[in-house]
Amino acid sequence: MRRAARVDRNQAVITAALRKIGASVQPIHTQGRGVPDLLVGFRAKNWLLELKVGKEKLTPMEADWMTNWRGQVCVVRSPEEAILTVAGR
Repeated sequence: MRRAARVDRNQAVITAALRKIGASVQPIHTQGRGVPDLLVGFRAKNWLLELKVGKEKLTPMEADWMTNWRGQVCVVRSPEEAILTVAGR
């Protein structure tokens, strides 16, 4: 039996900051199995964001998912880092 997906404590503030700059944000952390936390659309591009708090590390399942994913995925720890990731490139 799969346990309920945990919401990172910084998810609400990061989501709000991304929406404030005009991004579309879809939480996808409930997919489980290492899938990143957020799907973000901004300036006609899609971003997969894995949220971490402080020095928190990826779980083995998250690291495995990222290794096998054939697209981009970024780890962010703050609203500022999330905005830089989607808007600052």
